[in-house]
Amino acid sequence: MKLIKYFFLSLTLLTASITIQAQQKWRSDANIIGHVVDQDGNHIPFANVSIVNTTIGTATDETGHYRLINLPVGHHQVKAQFLGYKPQIVEVELKGNETKEIKFQLQEDVLGVEEVVVTADRNETNRRESSTIVNTLTPKLFATAQVSTLSEGLNFCPGLRMETNCQNCGFSQVRMNGMEGPYSQILINSRPIFSGLAGVYGLELIPSNMIERIEVIRGGGSALYGSNAIAGTINLILKDPINNSYEFGTGNSISGIGVDGAGDPAQDYTVNFNASVVSNDNKTGLAIYGFYRDREPFDANDDSFSELTELKNTTIGGRVFHRFGTRDKLTADFFNIKESRRGGNKFDMPEHMADIAESVDHNITTGALAYDRFFRDADKLSVYASGQHVVRDSYYGAEQSLADYGNTKDFSYTVGAQYNWHFLNSDLLLGIEDVGAWLKDKKLGYPDLEDPNFTVEDGPYIENRIVADQETNTLGMFAQYEFDINKLNVSVGARFDHYSIEDDAENSSTSGDVLSPRITLKYDIVESLQARVSYSQGYRAPQIFDEDLHIETSGAKKIIHENADDLKQETSHSYMVSLDFNRQLGNSYMGVLVEGFYTQLDDAFANEFGEPDEDGVVIYTRVNAEGGATVKGINIEANLVPSDKWEFKGGFTIQRSEYEEVHELNETRFFRTPDYYGYFTIDWDPTKKLCVSSTGNYTGSMLVPYNESVLRESDPFFDFGMKVRYTIPINGAKLQFYAGMKNIFNSFQDDFDTGIDRDPAYIYGPALPRTLYFGIKLGNMLK
Repeated sequence: MKLIKYFFLSLTLLTASITIQAQQKWRSDANIIGHVVDQDGNHIPFANVSIVNTTIGTATDETGHYRLINLPVGHHQVKAQFLGYKPQIVEVELKGNETKEIKFQLQEDVLGVEEVVVTADRNETNRRESSTIVNTLTPKLFATAQVSTLSEGLNFCPGLRMETNCQNCGFSQVRMNGMEGPYSQILINSRPIFSGLAGVYGLELIPSNMIERIEVIRGGGSALYGSNAIAGTINLILKDPINNSYEFGTGNSISGIGVDGAGDPAQDYTVNFNASVVSNDNKTGLAIYGFYRDREPFDANDDSFSELTELKNTTIGGRVFHRFGTRDKLTADFFNIKESRRGGNKFDMPEHMADIAESVDHNITTGALAYDRFFRDADKLSVYASGQHVVRDSYYGAEQSLADYGNTKDFSYTVGAQYNWHFLNSDLLLGIEDVGAWLKDKKLGYPDLEDPNFTVEDGPYIENRIVADQETNTLGMFAQYEFDINKLNVSVGARFDHYSIEDDAENSSTSGDVLSPRITLKYDIVESLQARVSYSQGYRAPQIFDEDLHIETSGAKKIIHENADDLKQETSHSYMVSLDFNRQLGNSYMGVLVEGFYTQLDDAFANEFGEPDEDGVVIYTRVNAEGGATVKGINIEANLVPSDKWEFKGGFTIQRSEYEEVHELNETRFFRTPDYYGYFTIDWDPTKKLCVSSTGNYTGSMLVPYNESVLRESDPFFDFGMKVRYTIPINGAKLQFYAGMKNIFNSFQDDFDTGIDRDPAYIYGPALPRTLYFGIKLGNMLK
């Protein structure tokens, strides 16, 4: 760690000296003014206008006009871009005390092949030119599918499927290419700061209005992002201040409308806001966001126990940037999430007075700093640090137990630096990164009411008990070299990690060194058709994982997850091949992606079920499966835009995930993993004011364990929804009304286990029953 500290101190002193020199040359009175319009001459509000290879940028106002002042003199490239349009670059020669006018006319990028992505190579690149396929989930999708939180949007991406794993507390995870949640790396602004503790419920914690976009890469990402990126990475890009804007919205949904045999429908209220402000000289900007949610529990089978948890969420955060000069920029992020959730019964009583209660209170605080500096023409240095502190109070208990209150504290951090070196037709990326975490989980003490000598004044009491006290650290160095040979693009990279895991509760430690290589070939067969082939290696260290921090509870038993003493790291070998076709056909646009994947897991992690002890506690022990496992399949994505009024997107996955030898319950197949699943979205926009949307999610049958002894095969599900929204222009702003219904046909699980002895893990299928929703939005950036 001392080496890392000295490294960052040196970089700080270097950038400070560069900054002082840059400030001296800041004011030149060389200015650019202009506007941005579409191919029909309509002005585009809030389009980005920037000087290439600098940190200088702004956005057009509500009328589509912009200005850039006090620019450095000399030759520059000025770029205009906006979501849904192809970027345009104009060359300009600037002189001091001179103002030039540049007008941009952008052409539509209906299929999104020209959009900028950052996750593929840890650097901004054009999606078409990216060596790796990157899927982007945007606010337009959030509006189409009425996405309130991150978890609700991930079903609309090829190879991804959200699933709920606990009937009591609503614990959920995302499966990517058939592999469960811990095989995917969740990133925030490209940093692996999303801790294991936050990840237990985190996908439902993060509101969609704090997210600018989500970038998804399937396939092994350990060569760039470290451990647990075997299935892929999900990168959350937070809102950035680019203009003076605001948006406010409130909505209500009612789950369980017209569901036979269910309890009362459950109300779900949400309120959200976003605002940003940028200084007149575009040197400083601030964006803030907030979200509030209050959801009632829902009982799907009227047995007095909930299937949807009670939720209360309050989120507030923001991002601020400042440019010291024309080629450097400092950015700071902060957000705090306070969420409480509870499932079970007797919600009006303390947890230990209920028959079953699984209750969690989260307080998550996250902060990050990033400094970017351009050198030469296009080289870029990035230095960053981020941290996340999580405090969780929990109760996982049944039959009025006092012994099941807990408290967990976790701090995770990432510090690193990377340098992107551009020369001729190639790019070299070099970086170093240190990722660490401290986690302490304890059961809280309680009065020993069974002791005949117990008195309120002097006890006796059962003392606090440490369940886990783990410290992890991974120091990684990574490199990637990318070059072009005519139509062929070659990207070769590797990451070397040294990880160490100390568990004071178990008095154990483990460490390892891992080299994770990656190679990708992209060939432009023709301008509209690209082929990609890749190989990557990844790993998962034998640490505490997300689901280990969740305890399934019933009146009869309690399930706790543990690692075997001799657990070895899991290693993956991932192969992917794809064809990506995007072309305009007359007045229509068509995009088709076909992607094959094959992953070999060596020393694959699997569970062994223990027998209940005298207290009803069942241990799930994570072991290395004999013979490993394989995951293979095909992802298909289609994007069809027949006119400017219609848009269709859809995806389907055919896959198989299984161990090479018989394992749990005498079965080789992965549980809770359907062989077929997919989605679609349809938007019909007949006028500038009215939009009608339709969405669908298909989930094929899957094997689901029941009470650790029986396997059941589920029925397939089709979750179909519709939404109507109407937008009214008001004095430069927009007022929008919307209403819709999710899961119209109530394709929902109908065989939930019942009563106090129910198996809470026997849950599958769509997350919501039939749900009616409606709301209103007001702002100057509404879509």
